[in-house]
Amino acid sequence: MDNNYLLEIKDLNSGYGAIQVLWDINFELKSKEIVCVIGANGAGKSTLLKCIVGMVPPFKGEIKYSNQNITHLPAPERIKMGIGFAPEGRHLFFGLTVEDNLLMGAFQRKYSKNEIQEDLDFIYNLFKPLRGYRKKFAGNLSGGEQQMCAIGRALMSKPTLLIIDELSLGLAPVVVDDLVETIVKLREEQDITILIVEQDVQVALDIADRGYVLESGSIVIEDSSDKLAKNKHIKSAYLGIA
Repeated sequence: MDNNYLLEIKDLNSGYGAIQVLWDINFELKSKEIVCVIGANGAGKSTLLKCIVGMVPPFKGEIKYSNQNITHLPAPERIKMGIGFAPEGRHLFFGLTVEDNLLMGAFQRKYSKNEIQEDLDFIYNLFKPLRGYRKKFAGNLSGGEQQMCAIGRALMSKPTLLIIDELSLGLAPVVVDDLVETIVKLREEQDITILIVEQDVQVALDIADRGYVLESGSIVIEDSSDKLAKNKHIKSAYLGIA
């Protein structure tokens, strides 16, 4: 494997029990890149992310992060190494306040209260609506605000790699535009590497440097976003362009 990559996946096979979902996945992600994984429902996109963060074990294959083998490392240890995850559906604690949800992202950190407060202020400056709602129950937020909170919670772990599963799911286009702008800002201003799974292929290709196309559990295409946008198969199958 190439030492220049932040994340490297080699011949990964995985699934649930006797059901195999991923087949021989090979995948690389360089530091400070934005990379997207696109594909239809059931293609295995979320399973791939869950393998990376340690929620689903591999059948075989290898995952390396920062040149360390994390294939069988527990999920909490991966968070400590710098992998942050905003899952599909957000999975917030609806009975807790926005601020308590954000603090859940920092529960493993060994930092002072002042440092934690500085990071909360960073999140509130990044997602300004959350500041006014910090004492509001997360279950009372709009979909867009919940997504901000889920991403903010992941950022509270101080990741070098931020993984987002379905950024735009159920959100209005204007909200998605704001979130995309924020994601780009994170890469540019915080040097955070970003891996995003997205059903809205146009959104994914607009935000990413490169992309992987996952179909029936296998990667069938890998290329720059510009080339993927011009690919006849992508245009026909995912963008509705003949």
